[in-house]
Parts: sequence; structure tokens; C-alpha cells
Amino acid sequence: PGELPKWYAIVVVIFICVYVAGFAWSWGPLGWLVPSEIFPLEIRSAAQSINVSVNMIFTFAVAQVFLTMLCHLKFGLFLFFAFFVVIMTVFIYFFLPETKNIPIEEMVIVWKEHWFWSKFMTEVDYP
Repeated sequence: PGELPKWYAIVVVIFICVYVAGFAWSWGPLGWLVPSEIFPLEIRSAAQSINVSVNMIFTFAVAQVFLTMLCHLKFGLFLFFAFFVVIMTVFIYFFLPETKNIPIEEMVIVWKEHWFWSKFMTEVDYP
């Protein structure tokens, strides 16, 4: 009791590797890449500092509660995280403008023309 068969342990390690590779290929780098592309040069360093700080705070919080949540929710914990992946995907689809082939100097125009963020972009702040 308490021991996994060797074949089962190998399958678990393979699935963990597939998960890590998938995360590294998809969502993993976006938290670092997207802020470096969307913020204007004037505030990029401050914005990236805030981004990294918030990222580390939430990483710490998740690490602190993960085992407790796993004990209480069991498999449901992974559904909990999957739910947030769906929420993130919807948010990205509707609220993050495409930045492909757009120079950093023109990012203000992208935000001013976006259906949602244009409400917060004034001519006084960004002529």
C-alpha cells in the first residue's frame, strides 16, 4: 500500500512532461511577452515591474493553498484551474488587441481603436 506500480509512475511522469511542454509552448511565456509588447516605451519598465510583482504574488498564493485545496477538492481542483484557463482565453480573445506587425510607437493607436479600451483613452492624455 502507498506504492505506485512502476508502469503507472512512468505514465504519470510522461503526463507531467507533456503538461509542462504544453504550458511552456502556450500560456507560459505570455505573462512575460505580452506586457513587453503592449505598453508604450514611456511606462514599459514600470508596467513590467508591476506585472512581475503581481505574477510572483499570485504564484506564491497558489503555492500556499494548492495542497489544502487538493485535499478538499481532489480532482475538482484541476477543474477549478481549467475554469480559469477558459476565463483567461475568453478575456484574451475579447480584450487583448492583436499586436502582430505593429510598431511599439503605434500601440497607442491600437488601444484608441479597440472597442473596449477606447473608452479609457482620452485625446488629452493621448493626442
